[in-house]
Amino acid sequence: MKSIKAVLKSKPIGKIIIIVASIMLSYLLISLLFTTHYFFNTTINGVNVSLKSLDDTNNIIKTYIKDYKLKLIERDGETEEILGQDIGMQYNEKNNISEIHKKQNQFKWISSFFSNQEYYLDDLFLYNKEALENRISKLNCLNKEVIEPKNVSFEYSNGSYEEVKEVYGNKIYKDKLNEAITLSISKGNITLDLDENLCYDNPKYTLSSRKTMTTKNLLNKCISAKITYLFGDKREILDSDTINKWLSVDENLDVVINEKLIKEYVEALGKKYDTVGISRKIKASTGKIIEVNGGFYGWKINCAAEKKSLLESIKQGESLEKEPIYSQKGVCREENDIGSSYVEINITRQHLWFYKNGKLITQGEVVTGDPSKGNSTKLGVYMVNYKEKDSTLRGDNYESKVTYWMPFNGNIGIHDASWRYSFGGNIYIGNGTHGCVNAPLYLAKTIFNNIEEGTPIICYEE
Repeated sequence: MKSIKAVLKSKPIGKIIIIVASIMLSYLLISLLFTTHYFFNTTINGVNVSLKSLDDTNNIIKTYIKDYKLKLIERDGETEEILGQDIGMQYNEKNNISEIHKKQNQFKWISSFFSNQEYYLDDLFLYNKEALENRISKLNCLNKEVIEPKNVSFEYSNGSYEEVKEVYGNKIYKDKLNEAITLSISKGNITLDLDENLCYDNPKYTLSSRKTMTTKNLLNKCISAKITYLFGDKREILDSDTINKWLSVDENLDVVINEKLIKEYVEALGKKYDTVGISRKIKASTGKIIEVNGGFYGWKINCAAEKKSLLESIKQGESLEKEPIYSQKGVCREENDIGSSYVEINITRQHLWFYKNGKLITQGEVVTGDPSKGNSTKLGVYMVNYKEKDSTLRGDNYESKVTYWMPFNGNIGIHDASWRYSFGGNIYIGNGTHGCVNAPLYLAKTIFNNIEEGTPIICYEE
């Protein structure tokens, strides 16, 4: 049998055994080193103690503290420093640093080659909290003019909206800054990026936010609306140049349409084109030009309904021609909106004329409201509300049956009066009506058979 020495010399396996044995011996010797030293890549509260002995660690950390300074990286490239000396920073001799070495299994030192061994002790450093608070309060970043952050915004120009880049500003959350600085010092960090640690008040929405494009598209949809209002041969065009003034974007990047301004716009249309109660110059049957004011007849825009309709049209970006929604309409949109069919009542002459399509249908004497009793027939232009046959008219102290009833101003209307034997003249003074227009039966009948609801009633005095 050959000796072991002979085997080693004669076969390749012997070389392998020698190499393995050498490696194992080296591994054990190095492991022995780590019984009193820290692993590779070891830091404690930011202090590099790699391969340092336990006895040297205290001095290394004390030296680190002596020269410690925390660099604050602020917006726009500005920096500031907080020195350990300024806040009375000291090494806490009563720390638990020995516990860290116990966590490092000496036989697992190889793993430290490939990964950082970072440790943190919350009792390693001491400092004067009041001094730190005082130093923080004097930081330039907290004592400069504050520029508030602003969300991405939108600007109208040449018929469309474009985005305006957000403003980040320099407003700092002081509580977050205090917290970040305190934690950085405790961990022994030497730099603190205020942006990365969310110390600034940032805009909620930016150019890159998903909602930004949605909001822009909605704004452009709203101003794509074009409403052409028709008033006879006149037009009012509402387009982007006006609509954009009604639009805004709130803090949540939602489009807000100013309904108050829409209401004011519709009301302005009403003031311009409504004709109820306006002063009208009318050529009377006597040949005179009479100016008549008041009454309920004419065109009147339903502002509430039209505002609602217009708001919806803007939201949908509609382009259309339309009449506004009316609460009541006149006969036509010409300068004389009464048209050629109307009843003319001359209070002074106590006479009535009825025209239809420009042709005199009937005329005759009447009795109107008694001015001596405060019951004068109201002047102005009204219209027939409806017509009814065989009605009973009731008041505070009367009840009258009539065959033909045509109200035009509440409970005031034209009707026959079988109890009267004469009409016209000055009968109405002292023996007039409660405001109605009494007509002979033939006159009331002819009017009733030819008149339509909505026909203007003109009451005037010379």
